[in-house]
Amino acid sequence: MRTLDDLEVDGKVVLVRSDFNVPLADGVQGAKVITDDGRIRASLPTIEYLRAHGAKVVIMAHLGRPKGVRKPELSLAPVASRLGDLLGIQVQLGTDITGPVTAGLISALQPGDVLLLENLRFDARETSKEAAERQSLAGELAALGEIYVSDGFGVVHREQASVTDIARLLPAAGGRLVIAETEVFRSLLANPARPYVVVLGGSKVSDKLGVIGNLIGRVDRLLIGGGMAFTFLAAQGYEVGDSLLEADQIDQVKGFMAQAKDAGVELLLPVDVVIADEFSAEAKVQCVPSDLIPTGWRGLDIGPKTAALFTSKIADAQTVVWNGPMGVFEMPPFATGTQKVAEAVAAAPGVSVVGGGDSAAAIRILGLPESAFSHISTGGGASLEFLEGKTLPGITVLDEGH
Repeated sequence: MRTLDDLEVDGKVVLVRSDFNVPLADGVQGAKVITDDGRIRASLPTIEYLRAHGAKVVIMAHLGRPKGVRKPELSLAPVASRLGDLLGIQVQLGTDITGPVTAGLISALQPGDVLLLENLRFDARETSKEAAERQSLAGELAALGEIYVSDGFGVVHREQASVTDIARLLPAAGGRLVIAETEVFRSLLANPARPYVVVLGGSKVSDKLGVIGNLIGRVDRLLIGGGMAFTFLAAQGYEVGDSLLEADQIDQVKGFMAQAKDAGVELLLPVDVVIADEFSAEAKVQCVPSDLIPTGWRGLDIGPKTAALFTSKIADAQTVVWNGPMGVFEMPPFATGTQKVAEAVAAAPGVSVVGGGDSAAAIRILGLPESAFSHISTGGGASLEFLEGKTLPGITVLDEGH
């Protein structure tokens, strides 16, 4: 894969696909406020390299799912402001995505300047399933620049105009973030140091079926928490009360458990759970063994015995991957399990990888130092598909070289 170091960018207009799909909240007078700027900060090494080497930087990104409709609440204006703060410069927001107005803004750029185009998904062609429509937008985008840099790892698992189609039209390279993410996940699938421990959480087991299936033959220990654990517990014959349960996945889960046993893989489930009588931070709360969840109650976190068990199984890991919280960490009564697992992953003696999405958000919300982890991925879906062993279109097109 070509990298930034292979490019001659001095004086060139470089189109950079970043992932700025950040969470927003309502601020003063209805203005949107970024609640987690982790993805913006992760984009800085590529942008700063290009600026330092005299490029005119034009960034393309999306926010939310506007489905081809221009929605003010999904404007990238807050991102342009925050990016400018982090870079110490003014980052102009192009109100159009392509066209003569955008071309005029680009023609006025000086080396080191940064322009952020408006939300790509305001144009329905960006995510169209019709290749011709995506290629139409990609052609318009490519006409704006001279070089393309892919640096939005969170979208490389998608066939999209600004991810795959444009990379076939311009000299293309992977940015610092995409290169780093790709190297990390390829190493996890190739020859990880052992013991190799994977911790999976999150709400739905159906979201992780491919990951579990691909990893059972590769890992030494598989620790299952979060809402997805209750389908595993139900597969053991336990009553799970009103806990999240995907009954249609029980047979699949039983198959995984049998595969793990045959492969000599430790598959560990919660031995106790924190339960509540309703989905609320003000709910009545108690801790019970995993096989004694009463009717009308729901599991919302792993219990202290489980947290201690998982911590002990992570303690000697030379490679540990964590994807998905252990409970509803946004509510203080149900955050302890996620905090304990995060601390254990951070303290592991070997390589520690956090697989994006809610896990990365949990680290920042719980106040843990990001430097304690070897790698925090910016791409939840992309990291999962990598671990599933799937082909990621946005990586493949870069490997092909253009």
